[in-house]
Amino acid sequence: MRAMRRGAAPLMSAMALVAAAAGPGAAAGSADETLPVVVQTLADRAPCRPASAKRAEKPPWTQDMLGLDRVWRMTRGQGVTVAVVGTGVGTGVPALRGRVTPVGAGSGQDCVGHGSFVAGLIAAAPREGSGFTGVAPEARILAVRATTQRGAATPATVARGIEAAVRGGAEVIAVPYAFPARNARLTAAVKLARSSDVLVVAPAAPDKPPNLGGSGTVKPQDYWPAAEPGVLSVLDFGADGSRPQNAVVPLRADLGAPGDRVVSVGPGGEGAFTGSGSSLAVGFAAGAAALVRSYEPGIGADRTRTRLLGGSYTATVPRLDPYAAVSGVLPADSAAALERSGPVTLPVPASDGGARSRSMLIATGGVSLVLVLGALGWLLPKARARGWRAG
Repeated sequence: MRAMRRGAAPLMSAMALVAAAAGPGAAAGSADETLPVVVQTLADRAPCRPASAKRAEKPPWTQDMLGLDRVWRMTRGQGVTVAVVGTGVGTGVPALRGRVTPVGAGSGQDCVGHGSFVAGLIAAAPREGSGFTGVAPEARILAVRATTQRGAATPATVARGIEAAVRGGAEVIAVPYAFPARNARLTAAVKLARSSDVLVVAPAAPDKPPNLGGSGTVKPQDYWPAAEPGVLSVLDFGADGSRPQNAVVPLRADLGAPGDRVVSVGPGGEGAFTGSGSSLAVGFAAGAAALVRSYEPGIGADRTRTRLLGGSYTATVPRLDPYAAVSGVLPADSAAALERSGPVTLPVPASDGGARSRSMLIATGGVSLVLVLGALGWLLPKARARGWRAG
């Protein structure tokens, strides 16, 4: 890890290591396959999503992996407001009741359920009969509808949502959208947030590849608003530490967070949903940002971002560790270096799905084996002639 801990051992808990290594099927509390799946948009005439009738009785794999029980001894996000710029957040969700403030028409209702799901990842309180709890269960949620009733979003509507969140007093803004082209209005909204000391968290890539039309892969590229300076760009990973197959690979990303078969609340009721994608990983990162800003009031948006990156676990894309971000102390030179550094540049996947890399690996291994055998064939006769004595 890149951070030094305040009074804590710098090792990952044994339970988190087991969960990381075991894989999705073996992780304790993996998502129940019978839970309904959250979606980001609904068809034009589709009915609104009903509340789920099934609870998540066991803690999901994310809770152990993120070490939430440890960080909650220090802070639970109290005093911090996180805006969810999305499909709205249901004000009647029991796990969020009393802590959701709608901003704008329709923001307190969620026909799709995606905004409520993200808000639950950030701030759902523990409930009897449920094993799921949000990352910052005492944070407040600012609900901002930035879509049509059925979830269609544009850069302009998301930009208006960010502006409304800034005016509403949010300290962290979760934006679960990734657009393939830069937009002047969206850029201006992010600049407004930065100038107002608000941290924007956004997915480095969209949840699903666009319609490929038989082309096979999506060319890696930047997505917005994640690619804007100062935004914390987030990618999803699963219980085994890998990204789901066929996931969109962006050019760059700042941080990895859970996003495969994760569990959260729905638009109403006590039941749970499950879902996958970088838009959901945003919820975990935004919740961790709320913990940091709650534990150290006045820390500022840029410093919060630095703490999240500095406390991360080393991986291709550094992985979120809320406990280290809250408890860690970064040396001044390390903090300055992180503030100057950009996101991690990701390797471009081979168009043949990795077959070329595997062929190169096999060829390299074969050549190495030939060289080793050749060396042994030259050395063994000489050693035998010396009676196996050192030369």
